[in-house]
Amino acid sequence: MAEHGLCLCELIRLLWSLLIPSLLACVVLTALLFVLILGIRLWMQQKRKDRQKSEKSPVVAFFHPYCNAGGGGERVLWCALRALQKRYKHATFVVYTGDTGVTGEQIVEGAYRRFNIKLPGPVKFVFLETRQLVEASAYPYFTLLGQSLGSIVLGWEALIKCVPDIYIDSMGYAFTLPLFKYLGACQVGCYVHYPTISIDMLSVVRDRNPRFNNSAFISQNPILSSCKLIYYFIFAFLYGLVGSCSDVIMVNSTWTQNHILALWRCGARTSIVYPPCDVQTFLDIQLEEDEKKNHHSIVSIGQFRPEKDHSLQIRAFRKLLDKKTAEEQAALKLILIGGCRNHEDEERVTQLGDLCEKLGVGDKVEFKINIPFEELKRLLSEATIGLHTMWNEHFGIGVVECMAAGTVILAHNTGGPKLDIVVPYDGGVTGFLADDEDSYAKAMDNILSSSPEKRLDIRRNARHSVGRFSDQEFERSFLAAVEPLLLTLLTS
Repeated sequence: MAEHGLCLCELIRLLWSLLIPSLLACVVLTALLFVLILGIRLWMQQKRKDRQKSEKSPVVAFFHPYCNAGGGGERVLWCALRALQKRYKHATFVVYTGDTGVTGEQIVEGAYRRFNIKLPGPVKFVFLETRQLVEASAYPYFTLLGQSLGSIVLGWEALIKCVPDIYIDSMGYAFTLPLFKYLGACQVGCYVHYPTISIDMLSVVRDRNPRFNNSAFISQNPILSSCKLIYYFIFAFLYGLVGSCSDVIMVNSTWTQNHILALWRCGARTSIVYPPCDVQTFLDIQLEEDEKKNHHSIVSIGQFRPEKDHSLQIRAFRKLLDKKTAEEQAALKLILIGGCRNHEDEERVTQLGDLCEKLGVGDKVEFKINIPFEELKRLLSEATIGLHTMWNEHFGIGVVECMAAGTVILAHNTGGPKLDIVVPYDGGVTGFLADDEDSYAKAMDNILSSSPEKRLDIRRNARHSVGRFSDQEFERSFLAAVEPLLLTLLTS
């Protein structure tokens, strides 16, 4: 017993002897970190002063590594730039991009070709060489953490190449916000299209529900599911910390706002700014009864990403055909319209084509990839049904465009479509919602079986309801939201 007591006393003495050196080491390391951060901040301020000597106007920078893509997030970027350039003509506008294979002129021309958006002033592009660090394909495991850490490196590259006065993350890389706020001494804002992690994602893992971001081999294993849930909770905590650094927070829908408020807890700085949809261009399409149509096309708009769930559309279309006679089948076709960002998206299109062949619908499904705006408009004007299948879509610009063009929309019964878009207007129906193959097939069958007069009433209601998602409404809401961020610097 005495020996055990002696060992315990010696252990206590050892721990006590290590306590003061450990505390001292912590103090020294903290001081060194503080000095390092202060030194970097002073260096960044000097870089800004050097830039201001040659360029007097304040710099507003947007962080959008995929600005040459053709999705709704890119449309937000170009509309935001157009609004700011019209209001603050003396400012310099910069876009950080990883699209190194094209020139700035080609990027601007691409925005005009895809979105019909022409900027009133010039834009400077800062090309980043480390965009591969935010590619999901680079992180087969711990993808969220890997991409977020990669975005810090990418953000650091952006910061050292150009120190702006105002920084706006327009693509959802929240981990870059502390860099620009605390090291770059910038005013920072963000537009959140989709939270990097959401309460729903936590629920999916907790309930062991297989999804595109929760593979079956994890959901079927209780130990792996528990480990992933702990990982998600830690990541959600870090995401909340970095997100709360933003001086101005804009979200694109009620669904996104609910999740951001739960994670970032910045209600006073958070506002909904619906993304800009080119509704007026689609409203120019003449709305007529479709009783004389001999053929009916079902059109889907969305980038070929896994979460868009194009395979659900194909399987539901197969079930719809099973409900029809041979003559009725001949009058139907499914058109999938979308953009491909990279090789993985292109492979996904190939896999979807293989699925069509497997289900026997290869001759009735068409893929339209990275098409010009005028072709998109024509296809929508000819379509009867607009189809959307993403679970918990944060907003759904494609849904709004389909409604404005005069199609009868059929969207997923979750997220933005359910909460903000496919909602009654003046007591009238604006579209339909579904959530699996059977309900989608049934809804499409009901739409096609409805009288042309009934479809026309729904299409009119939908068109009247989408004015709140116009470019003009976005510009008004966006400028109002960012005014606290910009007023001091840009009105001087």
